[in-house]
Amino acid sequence: MKKLLITGISGFLGWHICQLAKTNWEVYGTCYSHSLDIPGVKIIPIDLTDFAELKQLLREIKPAAVIHTAAQSQPNFCQTHPQESYKINVTASCDLAGLCADDAIPCAFTSTDLVFDGLNAPYKETDPVCPVNLYGEQKVAAEIGMLDRYPLTTVCRMPLMFGGETPTAKSFIQPFMQTLKDGKELSLFTDEFRTPASATTAAKGILLALEKVNGYLHLGGKERISRYDFGRLLVEVFQLPTTGLKGCRQQDVKMAAPRPADVSLNSSQAFALGYQPLSIKSELEQLLL
Repeated sequence: MKKLLITGISGFLGWHICQLAKTNWEVYGTCYSHSLDIPGVKIIPIDLTDFAELKQLLREIKPAAVIHTAAQSQPNFCQTHPQESYKINVTASCDLAGLCADDAIPCAFTSTDLVFDGLNAPYKETDPVCPVNLYGEQKVAAEIGMLDRYPLTTVCRMPLMFGGETPTAKSFIQPFMQTLKDGKELSLFTDEFRTPASATTAAKGILLALEKVNGYLHLGGKERISRYDFGRLLVEVFQLPTTGLKGCRQQDVKMAAPRPADVSLNSSQAFALGYQPLSIKSELEQLLL
């Protein structure tokens, strides 16, 4: 089998990509702050911001393809730690693209819907970017820098993702569910809209994009939904207490990083390639199986 290098496999998305990829690839995965064991996957602890280490890694593995998911993906952390987050989100990403270019290695990068300002949704791949927080700015810088160094890079703009808990990561639904189970109040935005997809579905989209696309591809789900209405679906599917679920507006909550109102993605280009997210309710029901 051909070798696939996945950066950031201790992260939520990286772990899910691993589960799918290891049936068709010899998978190598990098981790940094969280060590873990995934049967059938060779795991390499590495600081991706160390260029010499990164170069040595690719030289030793000689991968047939690379999927780069490693990132500091918490917008509030990026807003308050701009230099630290820039190193992994931008510098390491551009360095990796340059190394892939040296040996013409197919490379897929996971970006975000937060490259948009939320004023003109749904967004197509060709729409101008205009991020409202530092995390979005860093992802834009990485997109541009990677494509500049290696025009054959596949830039996958990812939506809000959810799914089952992994050994080292949770999605946003686990703390939501726990809050309601504990009988506490869960306030969710009625005026923030996304096009969510499960991590398993998103992982299928990235593997598809790696084979078929260069440049930008949006991998959102098929439904535009508010955080609050997503919470209502969670309550319905998992039969959670309803009393704690409350609606609020973005302006009611103080956060370090500003948030766009509506970054729904138009993913028709991916759908035409065979990317097939289920309905959000169906995706949540899959987690019960």
